[in-house]
Amino acid sequence: MRTNPHPNRRHVLGCCAAAAAGLFSSLLADDSAAAPTLRAMPPTLAPPPPPTPKPALPAAVDDLLARCFDGLDPAALWDAHAHLLGVGDAGSGCRIHEHLTQWWHPVEYVRRRVILGASGVDEAAPSIDRAYLDRLRALVRDFPAGARWLLYAFDDAHDDRGRIRPDWSTFHVPDAYAASIAGAEPDRFAWVASIHPYREDAAECLQRALAGGALAIKWLPSAMNIDLRDPRSLAFCERLAAADLPLIVHCGEEHAVPGAGRDELGNPLHLRAPLERGVRVIAAHCASLGQARDLDAPRLRERPAFELFARLMDEPAWRGRLLGDVSAMFQRNRSASVWRAVLERSDWHGRLLHGSDYPLPGIGPLYSLTALVRAQLLDPALLPPLNALRARNPLLFDFALKRCLRVGGAGRAAGSGLSPAVFDTRAHLARPVSKVSPDGTA
Repeated sequence: MRTNPHPNRRHVLGCCAAAAAGLFSSLLADDSAAAPTLRAMPPTLAPPPPPTPKPALPAAVDDLLARCFDGLDPAALWDAHAHLLGVGDAGSGCRIHEHLTQWWHPVEYVRRRVILGASGVDEAAPSIDRAYLDRLRALVRDFPAGARWLLYAFDDAHDDRGRIRPDWSTFHVPDAYAASIAGAEPDRFAWVASIHPYREDAAECLQRALAGGALAIKWLPSAMNIDLRDPRSLAFCERLAAADLPLIVHCGEEHAVPGAGRDELGNPLHLRAPLERGVRVIAAHCASLGQARDLDAPRLRERPAFELFARLMDEPAWRGRLLGDVSAMFQRNRSASVWRAVLERSDWHGRLLHGSDYPLPGIGPLYSLTALVRAQLLDPALLPPLNALRARNPLLFDFALKRCLRVGGAGRAAGSGLSPAVFDTRAHLARPVSKVSPDGTA
Protein backbone atom coordinates (compact mmCIF):
# COMPACT_ATOMS: atom_id res chain seq x y z
CA MET A 1 0.00 0.00 0.00
CA ARG A 2 1.21 3.49 -0.77
CA THR A 3 1.11 5.74 2.24
CA ASN A 4 1.37 9.15 0.67
CA PRO A 5 1.59 12.04 3.11
CA HIS A 6 -1.16 14.61 2.70
CA PRO A 7 -1.30 16.28 0.23
CA ASN A 8 -0.47 14.28 -2.89
CA ARG A 9 1.82 16.56 -4.90
CA ARG A 10 0.78 15.11 -8.23
CA HIS A 11 -2.23 17.40 -7.98
CA VAL A 12 -0.10 20.55 -7.77
CA LEU A 13 0.80 20.31 -11.43
CA GLY A 14 -0.89 22.54 -13.93
CA CYS A 15 -2.85 25.70 -13.61
CA CYS A 16 -3.85 26.29 -9.99
CA ALA A 17 -7.39 27.38 -10.83
CA ALA A 18 -7.95 24.43 -13.14
CA ALA A 19 -6.52 22.08 -10.56
CA ALA A 20 -8.82 23.51 -7.93
CA ALA A 21 -11.88 23.06 -10.14
CA GLY A 22 -10.90 19.44 -10.78
CA LEU A 23 -10.20 18.78 -7.15
CA PHE A 24 -13.54 20.10 -6.02
CA SER A 25 -15.55 17.98 -8.42
CA SER A 26 -15.20 15.03 -6.07
CA LEU A 27 -13.95 16.66 -2.89
CA LEU A 28 -17.16 16.55 -0.98
CA ALA A 29 -18.23 13.13 -2.07
CA ASP A 30 -16.02 11.42 0.41
CA ASP A 31 -15.22 10.57 4.05
CA SER A 32 -17.24 10.69 7.31
CA ALA A 33 -17.05 9.95 11.01
CA ALA A 34 -18.97 7.80 13.43
CA ALA A 35 -19.09 9.58 16.78
CA PRO A 36 -19.38 7.84 20.15
CA THR A 37 -22.92 9.14 20.56
CA LEU A 38 -25.44 10.85 18.33
CA ARG A 39 -25.80 13.89 20.53
CA ALA A 40 -28.22 16.79 20.20
CA MET A 41 -27.40 19.68 17.89
CA PRO A 42 -25.15 22.32 19.50
CA PRO A 43 -27.19 25.35 20.63
CA THR A 44 -25.10 27.65 18.43
CA LEU A 45 -26.37 25.78 15.36
CA ALA A 46 -30.06 25.91 16.23
CA PRO A 47 -32.41 27.00 13.42
CA PRO A 48 -32.21 30.77 12.77
CA PRO A 49 -35.14 33.21 12.78
CA PRO A 50 -37.42 33.33 9.72
CA PRO A 51 -35.55 34.77 6.70
CA THR A 52 -36.13 38.09 5.05
CA PRO A 53 -38.26 37.60 1.90
CA LYS A 54 -36.27 37.59 -1.34
CA PRO A 55 -37.11 39.74 -4.36
CA ALA A 56 -39.38 38.07 -6.91
CA LEU A 57 -37.73 36.06 -9.66
CA PRO A 58 -37.88 37.34 -13.26
CA ALA A 59 -40.86 36.00 -15.15
CA ALA A 60 -38.69 33.90 -17.48
CA VAL A 61 -37.06 32.16 -14.51
CA ASP A 62 -40.41 31.58 -12.82
CA ASP A 63 -41.74 30.06 -16.02
CA LEU A 64 -38.69 27.81 -16.35
CA LEU A 65 -39.05 26.53 -12.78
CA ALA A 66 -42.76 25.89 -13.23
CA ARG A 67 -41.99 23.70 -16.24
CA CYS A 68 -39.16 21.91 -14.42
CA PHE A 69 -41.34 20.99 -11.45
CA ASP A 70 -44.29 20.03 -13.65
CA GLY A 71 -45.05 16.33 -13.30
CA LEU A 72 -42.86 15.83 -10.22
CA ASP A 73 -43.93 15.18 -6.65
CA PRO A 74 -41.85 17.57 -4.48
CA ALA A 75 -42.19 15.22 -1.51
CA ALA A 76 -40.38 12.54 -3.55
CA LEU A 77 -37.53 14.89 -4.54
CA TRP A 78 -34.75 13.91 -2.17
CA ASP A 79 -31.31 15.24 -3.11
CA ALA A 80 -29.23 12.08 -2.70
CA HIS A 81 -25.84 13.79 -2.57
CA ALA A 82 -25.29 16.92 -0.47
CA HIS A 83 -22.52 17.82 1.94
CA LEU A 84 -22.07 19.35 5.32
CA LEU A 85 -18.92 21.33 5.93
CA GLY A 86 -17.40 22.97 8.96
CA VAL A 87 -14.27 23.76 10.88
CA GLY A 88 -15.57 23.07 14.39
CA ASP A 89 -15.99 26.69 15.45
CA ALA A 90 -19.55 26.23 16.73
CA GLY A 91 -19.50 22.87 18.46
CA SER A 92 -20.06 20.76 15.34
CA GLY A 93 -17.01 18.54 15.82
CA CYS A 94 -15.98 19.16 12.21
CA ARG A 95 -12.36 19.75 11.28
CA ILE A 96 -10.23 20.27 8.20
CA HIS A 97 -6.62 19.43 7.44
CA GLU A 98 -4.25 22.21 8.49
CA HIS A 99 -2.86 22.47 4.95
CA LEU A 100 -6.16 23.97 3.82
CA THR A 101 -5.38 27.09 5.86
CA GLN A 102 -1.69 27.44 4.91
CA TRP A 103 -0.86 29.57 1.88
CA TRP A 104 2.41 27.66 1.36
CA HIS A 105 0.25 24.69 0.36
CA PRO A 106 -1.32 26.56 -2.58
CA VAL A 107 -3.69 23.94 -4.01
CA GLU A 108 -5.13 23.13 -0.60
CA TYR A 109 -5.35 26.80 0.33
CA VAL A 110 -7.17 27.67 -2.92
CA ARG A 111 -9.43 24.65 -2.48
CA ARG A 112 -10.66 25.96 0.86
CA ARG A 113 -11.29 29.45 -0.48
CA VAL A 114 -13.17 28.23 -3.54
CA ILE A 115 -15.39 25.89 -1.53
CA LEU A 116 -16.22 28.62 0.96
CA GLY A 117 -17.09 30.90 -1.95
CA ALA A 118 -19.29 28.22 -3.52
CA SER A 119 -21.01 27.84 -0.16
CA GLY A 120 -21.68 31.58 0.11
CA VAL A 121 -19.53 31.72 3.26
CA ASP A 122 -17.43 34.76 4.13
CA GLU A 123 -14.12 33.71 5.66
CA ALA A 124 -14.55 36.54 8.14
CA ALA A 125 -17.90 35.17 9.36
CA PRO A 126 -18.11 34.78 13.16
CA SER A 127 -18.75 31.06 12.61
CA ILE A 128 -18.03 29.21 9.37
CA ASP A 129 -20.04 26.24 10.63
CA ARG A 130 -23.09 28.40 11.21
CA ALA A 131 -22.67 30.44 8.00
CA TYR A 132 -22.44 27.28 5.88
CA LEU A 133 -25.58 25.83 7.41
CA ASP A 134 -27.53 29.09 7.22
CA ARG A 135 -26.69 29.46 3.52
CA LEU A 136 -27.84 25.91 2.79
CA ARG A 137 -31.08 26.51 4.68
CA ALA A 138 -31.70 29.67 2.68
CA LEU A 139 -31.23 27.84 -0.62
CA VAL A 140 -33.53 24.94 0.20
CA ARG A 141 -36.34 27.32 1.20
CA ASP A 142 -36.75 28.16 -2.49
CA PHE A 143 -37.89 24.59 -3.18
CA PRO A 144 -41.47 23.41 -2.69
CA ALA A 145 -42.38 21.94 0.67
CA GLY A 146 -41.47 18.27 0.94
CA ALA A 147 -38.17 18.35 -0.95
CA ARG A 148 -35.31 17.05 1.22
CA TRP A 149 -31.51 16.84 1.19
CA LEU A 150 -29.38 13.93 2.39
CA LEU A 151 -26.49 15.47 4.32
CA TYR A 152 -23.24 13.52 4.31
CA ALA A 153 -20.89 12.90 7.19
CA PHE A 154 -17.19 12.17 6.41
CA ASP A 155 -15.15 9.57 8.28
CA ASP A 156 -11.37 9.72 8.61
CA ALA A 157 -9.07 7.53 6.54
CA HIS A 158 -7.71 4.46 8.33
CA ASP A 159 -4.69 2.33 7.55
CA ASP A 160 -4.70 -1.43 6.98
CA ARG A 161 -4.42 -2.06 10.71
CA GLY A 162 -7.53 0.00 11.39
CA ARG A 163 -5.70 2.98 12.85
CA ILE A 164 -7.13 6.44 12.23
CA ARG A 165 -4.99 8.59 9.92
CA PRO A 166 -5.84 12.28 10.34
CA ASP A 167 -2.87 13.11 8.10
CA TRP A 168 -4.75 11.45 5.23
CA SER A 169 -8.07 13.12 6.07
CA THR A 170 -8.86 16.34 4.26
CA PHE A 171 -12.21 16.80 6.02
CA HIS A 172 -13.93 15.27 8.98
CA VAL A 173 -17.67 15.68 9.62
CA PRO A 174 -18.99 13.56 12.50
CA ASP A 175 -22.01 11.34 12.12
CA ALA A 176 -23.37 13.03 15.24
CA TYR A 177 -23.36 16.42 13.56
CA ALA A 178 -25.14 15.22 10.42
CA ALA A 179 -27.69 13.36 12.55
CA SER A 180 -28.34 16.41 14.72
CA ILE A 181 -29.03 18.72 11.77
CA ALA A 182 -31.39 16.20 10.19
CA GLY A 183 -33.10 15.54 13.52
CA ALA A 184 -33.74 19.23 14.11
CA GLU A 185 -35.20 19.86 10.62
CA PRO A 186 -36.59 16.53 9.38
CA ASP A 187 -38.92 18.23 6.93
CA ARG A 188 -35.89 19.37 4.90
CA PHE A 189 -32.93 17.17 5.84
CA ALA A 190 -32.02 13.53 6.30
CA TRP A 191 -28.52 12.19 6.82
CA VAL A 192 -25.96 9.69 5.54
CA ALA A 193 -23.41 8.14 7.88
CA SER A 194 -19.84 7.21 6.98
CA ILE A 195 -18.12 4.45 8.93
CA HIS A 196 -14.76 2.99 7.99
CA PRO A 197 -15.12 -0.81 7.98
CA TYR A 198 -11.58 -1.34 9.32
CA ARG A 199 -12.21 0.44 12.61
CA GLU A 200 -12.60 -1.84 15.61
CA ASP A 201 -15.95 -0.34 16.56
CA ALA A 202 -17.44 -0.41 13.05
CA ALA A 203 -20.33 -2.69 14.06
CA GLU A 204 -21.20 -0.52 17.06
CA CYS A 205 -21.04 2.63 14.96
CA LEU A 206 -23.41 1.08 12.44
CA GLN A 207 -25.86 0.22 15.21
CA ARG A 208 -25.83 3.84 16.37
CA ALA A 209 -26.27 5.11 12.81
CA LEU A 210 -29.28 2.84 12.31
CA ALA A 211 -30.80 3.90 15.60
CA GLY A 212 -30.16 7.53 14.68
CA GLY A 213 -32.05 7.23 11.39
CA ALA A 214 -29.22 7.23 8.84
CA LEU A 215 -30.52 6.51 5.34
CA ALA A 216 -27.26 5.22 3.84
CA ILE A 217 -23.52 4.74 4.40
CA LYS A 218 -20.92 6.58 2.29
CA TRP A 219 -17.42 5.32 1.41
CA LEU A 220 -14.61 6.83 -0.67
CA PRO A 221 -12.34 3.80 -1.12
CA SER A 222 -9.30 5.41 -2.74
CA ALA A 223 -8.92 8.15 -0.13
CA MET A 224 -10.19 6.27 2.92
CA ASN A 225 -8.16 3.11 2.13
CA ILE A 226 -11.15 0.78 1.83
CA ASP A 227 -10.82 -2.37 -0.23
CA LEU A 228 -14.38 -3.49 -0.93
CA ARG A 229 -13.12 -7.08 -1.14
CA ASP A 230 -11.44 -7.05 2.30
CA PRO A 231 -13.06 -9.46 4.79
CA ARG A 232 -13.79 -6.55 7.15
CA SER A 233 -15.61 -4.68 4.35
CA LEU A 234 -17.57 -7.80 3.45
CA ALA A 235 -18.61 -8.40 7.05
CA PHE A 236 -19.80 -4.79 7.26
CA CYS A 237 -21.70 -5.22 4.00
CA GLU A 238 -23.51 -8.27 5.36
CA ARG A 239 -24.78 -6.09 8.20
CA LEU A 240 -25.88 -3.45 5.69
CA ALA A 241 -27.75 -6.08 3.67
CA ALA A 242 -29.53 -7.32 6.79
CA ALA A 243 -30.62 -3.76 7.56
CA ASP A 244 -31.43 -2.99 3.90
CA LEU A 245 -29.29 0.14 4.18
CA PRO A 246 -27.78 1.38 0.88
CA LEU A 247 -24.03 1.85 0.44
CA ILE A 248 -22.96 4.94 -1.53
CA VAL A 249 -19.51 4.40 -3.05
CA HIS A 250 -17.37 6.85 -4.97
CA CYS A 251 -15.81 5.03 -7.93
CA GLY A 252 -13.57 6.23 -10.71
CA GLU A 253 -11.01 9.01 -10.56
CA GLU A 254 -10.64 11.02 -7.35
CA HIS A 255 -9.04 14.46 -7.55
CA ALA A 256 -9.76 16.16 -4.31
CA VAL A 257 -8.94 13.81 -1.47
CA PRO A 258 -5.65 11.99 -2.17
CA GLY A 259 -5.68 10.41 1.27
CA ALA A 260 -4.18 6.94 1.19
CA GLY A 261 -3.38 7.25 -2.51
CA ARG A 262 -5.09 3.93 -3.29
CA ASP A 263 -6.49 4.87 -6.69
CA GLU A 264 -6.89 1.23 -7.67
CA LEU A 265 -9.51 0.79 -4.93
CA GLY A 266 -11.90 3.05 -6.83
CA ASN A 267 -12.39 0.48 -9.58
CA PRO A 268 -16.14 0.17 -10.33
CA LEU A 269 -15.77 -3.60 -10.81
CA HIS A 270 -15.00 -3.89 -7.08
CA LEU A 271 -18.68 -3.07 -6.51
CA ARG A 272 -19.46 -6.71 -7.26
CA ALA A 273 -18.18 -7.61 -3.78
CA PRO A 274 -20.90 -5.74 -1.82
CA LEU A 275 -23.48 -6.53 -4.49
CA GLU A 276 -22.81 -10.25 -4.04
CA ARG A 277 -23.51 -9.79 -0.31
CA GLY A 278 -26.97 -8.45 -1.12
CA VAL A 279 -26.23 -4.75 -0.55
CA ARG A 280 -27.98 -2.05 -2.54
CA VAL A 281 -25.09 -0.01 -3.94
CA ILE A 282 -25.28 3.54 -5.28
CA ALA A 283 -22.28 4.45 -7.45
CA ALA A 284 -21.66 8.14 -6.83
CA HIS A 285 -21.52 10.17 -10.05
CA CYS A 286 -21.97 6.91 -11.99
CA ALA A 287 -18.16 6.50 -11.89
CA SER A 288 -18.02 9.11 -14.65
CA LEU A 289 -14.39 10.26 -14.31
CA GLY A 290 -11.09 8.61 -15.05
CA GLN A 291 -9.83 5.17 -15.95
CA ALA A 292 -9.72 1.83 -14.14
CA ARG A 293 -8.34 -1.61 -14.88
CA ASP A 294 -10.67 -3.98 -16.69
CA LEU A 295 -10.42 -6.90 -14.30
CA ASP A 296 -12.60 -9.03 -16.59
CA ALA A 297 -10.21 -8.88 -19.56
CA PRO A 298 -7.65 -11.66 -20.16
CA ARG A 299 -4.98 -8.97 -20.27
CA LEU A 300 -5.39 -6.16 -17.76
CA ARG A 301 -5.85 -2.82 -19.45
CA GLU A 302 -7.22 0.56 -18.54
CA ARG A 303 -10.77 1.39 -19.57
CA PRO A 304 -12.98 4.41 -18.82
CA ALA A 305 -14.46 3.91 -15.36
CA PHE A 306 -17.86 4.88 -16.73
CA GLU A 307 -17.64 2.03 -19.24
CA LEU A 308 -17.07 -0.44 -16.39
CA PHE A 309 -19.99 1.05 -14.46
CA ALA A 310 -22.18 0.65 -17.55
CA ARG A 311 -21.11 -3.00 -17.79
CA LEU A 312 -22.29 -3.61 -14.23
CA MET A 313 -25.56 -1.78 -14.86
CA ASP A 314 -26.23 -4.14 -17.75
CA GLU A 315 -25.47 -7.33 -15.83
CA PRO A 316 -28.83 -8.94 -14.98
CA ALA A 317 -27.73 -10.03 -11.51
CA TRP A 318 -27.52 -6.45 -10.24
CA ARG A 319 -30.67 -4.90 -11.71
CA GLY A 320 -32.39 -4.86 -8.36
CA ARG A 321 -29.37 -3.64 -6.42
CA LEU A 322 -27.01 -1.41 -8.40
CA LEU A 323 -27.92 2.26 -8.82
CA GLY A 324 -26.07 5.43 -9.67
CA ASP A 325 -26.45 9.04 -8.68
CA VAL A 326 -26.22 11.77 -11.30
CA SER A 327 -24.59 14.40 -9.11
CA ALA A 328 -21.78 16.25 -10.93
CA MET A 329 -22.53 14.28 -14.11
CA PHE A 330 -23.05 17.36 -16.28
CA GLN A 331 -20.02 19.32 -15.17
CA ARG A 332 -17.55 20.34 -17.85
CA ASN A 333 -14.98 17.74 -16.72
CA ARG A 334 -17.21 14.92 -17.98
CA SER A 335 -17.19 13.97 -21.65
CA ALA A 336 -20.08 14.64 -24.01
CA SER A 337 -20.32 10.88 -24.58
CA VAL A 338 -21.01 10.39 -20.86
CA TRP A 339 -23.63 13.16 -20.89
CA ARG A 340 -25.31 11.62 -23.89
CA ALA A 341 -25.25 8.06 -22.54
CA VAL A 342 -26.92 9.02 -19.27
CA LEU A 343 -29.68 10.86 -21.13
CA GLU A 344 -30.19 8.18 -23.77
CA ARG A 345 -30.22 5.14 -21.49
CA SER A 346 -33.85 5.42 -20.47
CA ASP A 347 -33.69 1.80 -19.29
CA TRP A 348 -31.35 3.04 -16.53
CA HIS A 349 -33.48 5.95 -15.38
CA GLY A 350 -35.42 3.98 -12.81
CA ARG A 351 -32.05 3.23 -11.17
CA LEU A 352 -30.56 6.73 -11.30
CA LEU A 353 -30.91 9.22 -8.45
CA HIS A 354 -30.90 12.99 -8.56
CA GLY A 355 -28.17 14.61 -6.46
CA SER A 356 -26.54 18.03 -6.46
CA ASP A 357 -23.14 17.38 -4.85
CA TYR A 358 -23.72 20.66 -3.01
CA PRO A 359 -21.85 23.00 -2.69
CA LEU A 360 -20.21 22.23 -6.04
CA PRO A 361 -23.02 23.83 -8.11
CA GLY A 362 -21.80 27.14 -6.67
CA ILE A 363 -18.39 26.78 -8.38
CA GLY A 364 -18.96 28.56 -11.69
CA PRO A 365 -16.00 27.10 -13.68
CA LEU A 366 -17.24 23.56 -13.13
CA TYR A 367 -20.19 24.15 -15.47
CA SER A 368 -20.28 25.17 -19.11
CA LEU A 369 -23.75 25.70 -20.51
CA THR A 370 -22.28 26.58 -23.88
CA ALA A 371 -20.54 23.17 -24.01
CA LEU A 372 -23.91 21.52 -23.42
CA VAL A 373 -25.38 23.65 -26.20
CA ARG A 374 -22.54 22.66 -28.55
CA ALA A 375 -23.23 19.02 -27.71
CA GLN A 376 -26.85 19.65 -28.78
CA LEU A 377 -28.14 18.73 -25.35
CA LEU A 378 -29.41 22.14 -24.25
CA ASP A 379 -31.65 24.65 -26.00
CA PRO A 380 -29.67 27.92 -26.30
CA ALA A 381 -32.86 29.85 -25.55
CA LEU A 382 -32.65 28.50 -21.99
CA LEU A 383 -29.24 30.04 -21.25
CA PRO A 384 -30.50 33.42 -19.96
CA PRO A 385 -32.95 32.01 -17.39
CA LEU A 386 -30.53 29.28 -16.34
CA ASN A 387 -27.73 31.79 -15.82
CA ALA A 388 -30.06 34.04 -13.84
CA LEU A 389 -31.09 31.08 -11.74
CA ARG A 390 -27.47 30.07 -11.14
CA ALA A 391 -26.74 33.54 -9.75
CA ARG A 392 -29.79 33.37 -7.50
CA ASN A 393 -29.74 29.77 -6.24
CA PRO A 394 -27.16 27.17 -7.38
CA LEU A 395 -29.25 24.30 -6.00
CA LEU A 396 -32.24 25.29 -8.10
CA PHE A 397 -29.90 25.80 -11.06
CA ASP A 398 -28.50 22.28 -10.74
CA PHE A 399 -32.00 20.79 -10.56
CA ALA A 400 -33.33 22.87 -13.46
CA LEU A 401 -30.33 22.10 -15.67
CA LYS A 402 -30.88 18.36 -15.31
CA ARG A 403 -34.56 18.82 -16.16
CA CYS A 404 -33.74 20.86 -19.28
CA LEU A 405 -31.22 18.56 -20.95
CA ARG A 406 -32.45 16.72 -24.02
CA VAL A 407 -31.09 14.33 -26.66
CA GLY A 408 -32.54 14.47 -30.14
CA GLY A 409 -34.28 17.82 -29.94
CA ALA A 410 -34.27 21.27 -28.37
CA GLY A 411 -36.43 22.49 -25.52
CA ARG A 412 -38.38 20.72 -22.79
CA ALA A 413 -41.00 19.30 -25.15
CA ALA A 414 -38.66 17.69 -27.70
CA GLY A 415 -36.18 14.85 -27.51
CA SER A 416 -35.50 12.61 -24.55
CA GLY A 417 -34.03 13.62 -21.23
CA LEU A 418 -33.84 12.33 -17.69
CA SER A 419 -37.21 10.81 -16.87
CA PRO A 420 -39.26 11.84 -13.80
CA ALA A 421 -38.14 8.57 -12.18
CA VAL A 422 -34.64 10.04 -11.70
CA PHE A 423 -36.17 12.69 -9.43
CA ASP A 424 -38.27 10.21 -7.45
CA THR A 425 -35.34 9.48 -5.16
CA ARG A 426 -37.50 8.90 -2.10
CA ALA A 427 -38.48 5.55 -3.60
CA HIS A 428 -34.89 4.32 -3.23
CA LEU A 429 -33.91 6.00 0.03
CA ALA A 430 -36.91 5.97 2.36
CA ARG A 431 -36.25 3.56 5.19
CA PRO A 432 -39.22 1.74 6.71
CA VAL A 433 -38.89 2.13 10.47
CA SER A 434 -40.24 -1.35 11.10
CA LYS A 435 -37.61 -2.89 8.82
CA VAL A 436 -34.61 -2.35 11.06
CA SER A 437 -33.85 -2.93 14.71
CA PRO A 438 -31.14 -0.94 16.54
CA ASP A 439 -28.68 -3.87 16.37
CA GLY A 440 -28.79 -3.74 12.57
CA THR A 441 -30.80 -6.90 12.02
CA ALA A 442 -33.96 -7.17 9.98
